[in-house]
Amino acid sequence: MPDITLPDHLRPADGRFGSGPSKVRQAAVDRLAAAAPTLLGTSHRRPAVKDQVRRIRAGLTELFALPDGYEVVLGNGGATLFWDAAAFSLIERRSAHAVFGEFSSKFAKAVRTSPFLESPVVVEAEPGTYPEVKPVDDVDLYALTQSETSTGVAMPVVRPAFEGLVAVDATSAAGAMTFDPREADAYYFSPQKAFASEGGLWVAVLSPAALDTIDRIAGSGRPVPAMLDLKIAVANSRSDQTYNTPAIATLFLMAEQIEWLLERGGLAEVAAQCATKAHHIYDWAMASDYATPFVTDPSARSTVVCTVDLDDAVSADAISAVLRANGVLDTEAYRKLGRNQLRFAVFPSIDLEDVQRLTGAVDHIAAQLRG
Repeated sequence: MPDITLPDHLRPADGRFGSGPSKVRQAAVDRLAAAAPTLLGTSHRRPAVKDQVRRIRAGLTELFALPDGYEVVLGNGGATLFWDAAAFSLIERRSAHAVFGEFSSKFAKAVRTSPFLESPVVVEAEPGTYPEVKPVDDVDLYALTQSETSTGVAMPVVRPAFEGLVAVDATSAAGAMTFDPREADAYYFSPQKAFASEGGLWVAVLSPAALDTIDRIAGSGRPVPAMLDLKIAVANSRSDQTYNTPAIATLFLMAEQIEWLLERGGLAEVAAQCATKAHHIYDWAMASDYATPFVTDPSARSTVVCTVDLDDAVSADAISAVLRANGVLDTEAYRKLGRNQLRFAVFPSIDLEDVQRLTGAVDHIAAQLRG
């Protein structure tokens, strides 16, 4: 690794640019420490912890401007577990999947291995693009991804068909990109990105149609493990708790972040701020003589996870290593893409000034590497 020290004016005040887990605000950590004596290590069936679930559910209802009948449901295990829960409790017979990266492919794989479901319809696109999902007569759930964390591609949250549920993986996007809740029936995510918390929790915004489907499947006789039973998750969430013991710090930090996002103007304002940061990175890359945005279609570029390809003469691995040695963390590309690429998150907690210093730091390192 080259021995390169960043000058102070190019060193971000906070060097966390990871696409998940992402930056956690110190103010929220400090509030958690102050609340710890009466919160951490207490029963999740009692008011102190149930209040954190209530804060999350009420806060997201306001942040997303949810229509009447939509409910916020929580469960343990992260968005990865929700894929299995959806296979057991949300898909009745067959699903269709938009696959354009690592995480969208994993949901399709989880469904493909379910013995009681028909083989899913998979509509695939090369990394860097997203596919068009068209109506399919015998499909009862369409699986979309609002922002593919692995590639930095964003697709519109729009119903492909009038019939069938729409499940949207919003793990990178939720809390940082706008959407119309009426276009989705299960808008699900984890809290370790825009919601500046820890992992191990899934959250889903469920429509009345999704709630009805969950009830219908639960009464159909299909065997469903309790941890994957969305009917159990719904019942517990309505009581402001989770089925089994949650990570209480995760709940608290997420609740703090939701209220912080509301204080900053709500979802539209926060999304605009994230877009400003993302556009700075894309404009920098387009003006560079050694970098270019990986996603060629500007309308498909994520405004929360930015991927930038580098010329072969400049090693992205070397740049990330130098950045890490200077306290700037997690700028590496998604490993399975195998590209000479940098990946930067611009979630709400990440300051614009730090993003501007980051691109300056990359230019400084690249100049040193090229001699």
